[in-house]
Amino acid sequence: MAAAAAAVAVEGEPELVSVPATPLGQSTPEGAATPTGAGGAKTTPGRRVVEGLRGYLEDVGHLTRLDPRDAWLPVTESRGGNARYAAFHSLNAGLGFQALLLPLAFPGLGWSWGIISLTIAYFWQLYTLWILVKLHEAVPGRRYNRYLELAQAAFGEKLGMWLALFPTIYLSAGTAIALILVGGETMKLFYQIVCGPLCSPSPITTVEWYLVFTSLAVVLSQLPNLNSIAGVSLVGGATAIMYCTMSWVLSVSQPRPPTVSYDPVTSTSLGTSLFSTLNALGIIAFAFRGHNLALEIQATMPSTFKHPAHVPMWRGAKVAYLLIAMCLFPVAIGGYWAYRNMASSS
Repeated sequence: MAAAAAAVAVEGEPELVSVPATPLGQSTPEGAATPTGAGGAKTTPGRRVVEGLRGYLEDVGHLTRLDPRDAWLPVTESRGGNARYAAFHSLNAGLGFQALLLPLAFPGLGWSWGIISLTIAYFWQLYTLWILVKLHEAVPGRRYNRYLELAQAAFGEKLGMWLALFPTIYLSAGTAIALILVGGETMKLFYQIVCGPLCSPSPITTVEWYLVFTSLAVVLSQLPNLNSIAGVSLVGGATAIMYCTMSWVLSVSQPRPPTVSYDPVTSTSLGTSLFSTLNALGIIAFAFRGHNLALEIQATMPSTFKHPAHVPMWRGAKVAYLLIAMCLFPVAIGGYWAYRNMASSS
């Protein structure tokens, strides 16, 4: 019987296992009865070998070439992720303070176009996330754990690196700077509310709060891998749901200001109207995020022929984006209903 052939890996590449083709010219000895499988089909020794190897490989796992860097990089060091972790990380990555700006987009678009634009953006986000989940293992035996790897597979080694490296760097740097500014300001405001007048003699400056937030982020980054901060992602997602819910519930439950006008916003010129529309669409686009971690979240999950990683990843992502929709749409609609034209000035 033929055995599985071991493909000798080149230097620096891990060993791969390949399934041999069914031997040609295989015949049954004279006088011997040919066994039949289900439905009366003939079962040759070559077919039995292939079916046995196929069943073994399905039980053992996916024929995936593991990059040696994945063993020590924090994101992909652990392969123990599941649908719950995917939901926690996707919720925390996809819902942030940008959602609170959605009522500012509706004065420039109005009820109809505001809701239509928000709905299109939401389903486009969900569709592109589904594409990323599928592309993670688009090629059998290979997992694309990062945007750089996916771009190199699509555009080639050199062109893919140049097309993906620069956007990844400046978007990561911009996100980090924005989070430091918002996090430091939030910690300062929380400290002032809790401490009250006792902190007025020697207040901590805003720059010092930025340093405090950065130090906490550095401490958090010492955790071994992405799965080890699933609890942190759960807390972050839960707090985001809380402040989004509080925002629209308090806006709707309180009496509306007497100066609220329901007249459409008129523009003095075509340029002003165009700028207002583009600004509103930009606010809606700014509210949607989370794709930057989609590949890395799925990379933390085990994957086999019987249980591919895209199944629990997509299950967790659907739960996360259902919760995100339950936050974004009420914030946008409830905030605009409560303040209308005052939203742009407040």
